[in-house]
Amino acid sequence: MANQRNYQKELDGLITKLKDERKVPRLFLHSCCAPCSSYVLEYLSEYFEITVFYYNPNIYPPEEYHERAAEQKRFIEQFPAKHKISYIEGVYDTKRFYDMTRGLEKIMEGGERCFKCYELRLRESAILAKEGGFDYFTTTLSISPLKNVEKLNEIGEALETEYGIKHLTSDFKKKNGYKRSTELSKEYDLYRQNYCGCVFSFNANTTRNAHAETAKNVAEATQ
Repeated sequence: MANQRNYQKELDGLITKLKDERKVPRLFLHSCCAPCSSYVLEYLSEYFEITVFYYNPNIYPPEEYHERAAEQKRFIEQFPAKHKISYIEGVYDTKRFYDMTRGLEKIMEGGERCFKCYELRLRESAILAKEGGFDYFTTTLSISPLKNVEKLNEIGEALETEYGIKHLTSDFKKKNGYKRSTELSKEYDLYRQNYCGCVFSFNANTTRNAHAETAKNVAEATQ
């Protein structure tokens, strides 16, 4: 079995090289939400000039999408970054997401449907990063303990080859990144959602909550 890659160590090596060369590259950073971006921006804005790309056609319902977008913009405006952080918002084209998921509706969270969703958002990021003359692109998604970091980096590296734009290797939950994101969320009073974003995760979360409530009621009734 091949040795598992240490994505954080690879990123550490790149950052050391950038510091030695006194370079501040431009990074096109896909973000799923403000809480997930919080630590990533705190960390990477020390070394990169960042454009946050809020592109999430998977998010359901529309009210949720717009609330997350507003929180993303607010955090960027309030965060005292060393290097400039800009914000652009992609097209909220839900049809593109649902067309992509056709035939995958019954697959469990964390499977092939999620991988397709990673690719959808990373592909759009790679295309725009290339068009905009950025040095690197990546996503905040690897900060989540629930996301497949190997698949995220595999997709990013395939897109690097396809479009000729460097993918920034990442595993942002390392170095207590996820923990730090929860601390920053509290510090900035960020809206922190309780499901990934799509209608499938929304429905799964609703079902889990209903089961938990039923179990609670049964336990109380038998006391």
